[in-house]
Amino acid sequence: MPMMLPDAFFDRDAQLLARDLLGKVIRHRVNGLWLSARIIETEAYYIADKGSHASLGFTQKRKALFLDGGHIYMYYARGGDSLNFSAHGPGNAVLIKSAYPWLDDLSGPDSLAQMQRNNPDAQGQPRTEQKLCAGQTLLCKALGLKVRDWDAKCFDPERLWVDDVREQPSRIIQTTRLGIPHGRDEHLMYRFVDADYAAFCTRNPLRRGQIEGQDYLILETP
Repeated sequence: MPMMLPDAFFDRDAQLLARDLLGKVIRHRVNGLWLSARIIETEAYYIADKGSHASLGFTQKRKALFLDGGHIYMYYARGGDSLNFSAHGPGNAVLIKSAYPWLDDLSGPDSLAQMQRNNPDAQGQPRTEQKLCAGQTLLCKALGLKVRDWDAKCFDPERLWVDDVREQPSRIIQTTRLGIPHGRDEHLMYRFVDADYAAFCTRNPLRRGQIEGQDYLILETP
């Protein structure tokens, strides 16, 4: 039975929210189809963090970051759209870094096929499920999420929401965020990855050369 996460779920510390969003499913309705993907990688951001957009100050474009937890903040990055959710406290948020296609009674094979049409590879061929949402802009493209449609909006049970499908990672990897410039708090371990899906996220934190306790931490879940 689908269960939409309430706003109170998002109105929490950004790191806690980033961890607890792993395993939840984003659902976006497009032309009668529910396109769905399980969140497997997130990044937390705070207003005092030099790597965050909010640290640059309030603007109308960034206003969603300063609204209550559970607002949608979208922006353009790397030539595509990126999805964030506001957390507790002005300027704090979570970036949805990557996901994995989710199939169930609400989102079946037709939904997956539509996601693959939305986000073909460079040759115009369907991406595999493993690569379809493996990055923040790939995720938005597959799900049909656009800045112009959703920035500064609230969740809508008829169009876009996050579903608690009662899936929980067996282990969570905590590591540094990606793409943070030098001197912008790039050392902070605010990135969280579902360990079971580490190979399918933006960059595998368990790749060769990475050292546990130095480059990443393993968080056991209850």
